[in-house]
Amino acid sequence: MKIVYMVETHFIVREPLLDPKQKVIGFQFSWQSNNPAVESDVDSLDALLEFVAGHLNDDEKGFLLDDSLIFLEAAPQLLQVEGLKLFPPKNTVLILHKKHFADSANVAAVKTLRDLGYGICLRGAEITTLERGFFAFVTHIEVKLNAANFASQAKVYASLKQSSVKMVARNVANWQDFDACSALSLDSFVGKLHLTPRPNAAVKALNPSQTTILQLMEMVRKNADIQQLELVVKRDATLAYKLLRYINSAGFGLRTEVQSLKHAVQMLGYSPLYRWLTVLLATASTSGYSPVLLETAIVRGRFAELLGQMKMPKAEAENLFVAGMFSLLDRLLGLPMDEIMASIQLPDVVTVALISRGGLYGPYLALAEACELNSMLVGSLAESLKITAEDVNAAHLSALVWAKNVAAVA
Repeated sequence: MKIVYMVETHFIVREPLLDPKQKVIGFQFSWQSNNPAVESDVDSLDALLEFVAGHLNDDEKGFLLDDSLIFLEAAPQLLQVEGLKLFPPKNTVLILHKKHFADSANVAAVKTLRDLGYGICLRGAEITTLERGFFAFVTHIEVKLNAANFASQAKVYASLKQSSVKMVARNVANWQDFDACSALSLDSFVGKLHLTPRPNAAVKALNPSQTTILQLMEMVRKNADIQQLELVVKRDATLAYKLLRYINSAGFGLRTEVQSLKHAVQMLGYSPLYRWLTVLLATASTSGYSPVLLETAIVRGRFAELLGQMKMPKAEAENLFVAGMFSLLDRLLGLPMDEIMASIQLPDVVTVALISRGGLYGPYLALAEACELNSMLVGSLAESLKITAEDVNAAHLSALVWAKNVAAVA
């Protein structure tokens, strides 16, 4: 049926929207498919938006991504889709190209959406000429940083900051350009940049907290006695506090508050404790890890785990979370991956996935990565795992919501 076709064939890919401190303040969602024939079909767009909104809203809790912004690529047909009304206006921004404003029907639809509180991001405008005629219709405007003409651009941006229109830099190519955008108070879509280590970053050794966490992870892996684990945790009061704070967070979904490590193990078992120690390891950096990297790692781990739950036992799927977290741990800690992996004995199947994206876990990790990189391999990877687009999208959106709860207590 036409009305569900887009849900069944289109994969959701995301791109983070960062503030100048590299904190994730939202995402741009795009639709990827090998068959673009239904891109302009209103029923299909409606079905896809209803699907996304259904996973990001709760009847009691409301919008599950809190204050995050959602940017949506908006062909003119999307302006008329009823499913759009399921998204909270204050959290939703539609990206519309300048050329579409030449159509009076599109302008009327934009005005209606603006009256309802939705944001509109203008793409393709000549920023140097300050096309202020559009400003009555838009809340955001995409800009492209030109490092060779930075001084004159800075003046234009300073003028723009006096208006209510917010600037979004797109396709920021390197960290120098990102820092320039930050200095100009631009929000930045950075694509793959946040996955690239900053140049000349000094390689540091593990700090005492990280060493303790790795010791605990090794003990948990070997099913050490709970009393032995508690003795190690008690050496670091901050670690004990953070561990219990994580376990009692909304991401865990426990109804009873956990009061001790012994209680945690009794409630959860060793495998969930192991994966939470992985999160703690990532947040124990004293060198100032990137918030976007941490959130990306948590999403990647949870996404891979949810995909694995469809095909393998729970314990195996929990290993996928660890693989997802470890895949970014070198960049989070500022240490070579081989040094980190030498500090703890990972299961062989996890090691193979991290090194080559091979073995049992590799394709799941690769699929989670592809959805964050807008890779054209998304469809083929899902097909190889015999996971439908609908299931991939559901896992992706669920992982974003779950990670938001976890990152909030980091």
